[in-house]
Amino acid sequence: MTDFPLLDLSAFQAADADGRAQIGAEVDRICRETGFLAVTGHGVPQEVIDALWSQARAFFEQSPEEKHAVAPPPGGPYGYLGPGTEALAKSRGEDTPPDLKESFNGGPAAIPPGETDPDALAFCYAPTPFPALPGFKEAWRSYYAEMEALAARIMEVFAVALNLPADHFAPYITTPISGMRALNYPAQDKAPEEKQLRAGAHTDYGSLTILLPEPGSEGLEILTPEKEWKGVPPIDDAFVINIGDLMTLWTGGRWTSTLHRVVTPPNWATRRRMSIAYFHQPNWHAEVKPLSGPTSETVTSGPYLMSKFAAANG
Repeated sequence: MTDFPLLDLSAFQAADADGRAQIGAEVDRICRETGFLAVTGHGVPQEVIDALWSQARAFFEQSPEEKHAVAPPPGGPYGYLGPGTEALAKSRGEDTPPDLKESFNGGPAAIPPGETDPDALAFCYAPTPFPALPGFKEAWRSYYAEMEALAARIMEVFAVALNLPADHFAPYITTPISGMRALNYPAQDKAPEEKQLRAGAHTDYGSLTILLPEPGSEGLEILTPEKEWKGVPPIDDAFVINIGDLMTLWTGGRWTSTLHRVVTPPNWATRRRMSIAYFHQPNWHAEVKPLSGPTSETVTSGPYLMSKFAAANG
């Protein structure tokens, strides 16, 4: 049992119009307060999840030389990022030491027919440099496809929560430019530097994030409306989802893109922690404007994402 907000997606899908409206109203309340909740009844096959966990562990257990063989080119979004290369808190202007983590990052499996935008082709549709581990690419692609489908189902809940037709967001996410990363927070054999965390405080950029923490793991914290850091508890058979900055813009500020971070609880300092994060982002050319209020904040999904990435990695 937990006091962390839960969404049973299977119950939403099975409910009648009144039942969906009731669930939607609760999701709206949660997204106005923190934008973080756990999703059960998600329908993602366990074998798909297990396969990626196995491959991710195998990847991070390789030597540094083997992992760096799939590092991205300068400015590239996909591939292996080693320890000491990223400080997420800098995306909001806070000067901190590098985060205590490493990651493998990948993007969409295919380029949409007719896509010619050079920035799109060079950035979001850049090829993912997969490692030569047998089965890694297949496990990654299978899980990514499941996340794309799950995100679409969650966006239906979001539409109902905003008193919109369930398919309102569908035209915006036919070919999403979502990114995915497997994260490894190594065991720590020495005390961190001042202000150094496993992942510094930040908000996510896009419409929503689907996070799969390693079962039983701890360390993810969110900043509550009372400005207190609160840990997200381990929840069996659930994904943790949160909305990003783009969804705050989309809802005219109604919903909250909440600061979150990954700390090292004392009982986890000598243990590594892993997670898999899928960052859902609408189609490259999707025009996103507030559902209410002034429309001057209209952005185009792809260039918006590129600007966020550049700010965090500049």
